[in-house]
Amino acid sequence: MKKNVAILMTLLLMLSFLPSAFAAKAPVKKEAVKYQVPPSVRNITKENTYPNSTQDLPLLQPSDLTKKLINSSRVKIQNPDLIRMLNESSINSSPFAVGYRAIVYLGQWPLNYESSETSPNWEYQKINTNYFDNRGGRVPYQIHYVQEAQKIVRGGLTAKIPNAEEVKKMMLLTAMEKTHLPLAFETVIGGGTKNDHVYNIPPNRLGYLYAYAPGVNEKGKVTYGEVYLMLKGNRKFIVIKNVTSQGIGAWIPVQDYVSFGFAASERPR
Repeated sequence: MKKNVAILMTLLLMLSFLPSAFAAKAPVKKEAVKYQVPPSVRNITKENTYPNSTQDLPLLQPSDLTKKLINSSRVKIQNPDLIRMLNESSINSSPFAVGYRAIVYLGQWPLNYESSETSPNWEYQKINTNYFDNRGGRVPYQIHYVQEAQKIVRGGLTAKIPNAEEVKKMMLLTAMEKTHLPLAFETVIGGGTKNDHVYNIPPNRLGYLYAYAPGVNEKGKVTYGEVYLMLKGNRKFIVIKNVTSQGIGAWIPVQDYVSFGFAASERPR
């Protein structure tokens, strides 16, 4: 009897471990690509009759001195223009600098940008409409995209803010890093630009092929502060005073991409 009870307890103990064992072997779902380009959006870099210049904003590498100064600050510094200015500075140390003290005011700067949301809008701005009336036709009529006139698509900040150009650079760098899309605050679609993808207009219908320039809506917070360079003997460090933060948003067009929408209608739109 005792032997049977022992066997039963062993079986129950084994069964209690089975769910956790199976759960451990369950396949882990991969995270969806957050900024995946939808099929209705096409790259027109080769077809674009206007050659857009690539928006090249590489991350500026700080010098050894700049790294030490940035690391000495209690507030994060990522403004490329401020980093460039610090890179161009040189401070010579002296063995006889005991008791030496100096404070250099470098001005008020936007110090860093912290992103809270990055949202693509694949139909940010309408740029073209191709149209054909097939109401008298007996067979489907094929149309494709042809840009009728040159179109300049501009983005920008959603509110007035101090040092706007410096803030735009930080927001652009952040959005490009998050989306891996070719972003710029201005892009041009040249007249005569084409795409070979065909859309069929059924008989007795009007066909409309709409083209849109995609854009990215970037939202976050920019931090400002008064920057002081402190020199005490052989020590060099940065002090930030009067730190303030401000919410900001921006629309940033996607270069050389077009989003398409097709509609067939019995009546004019």
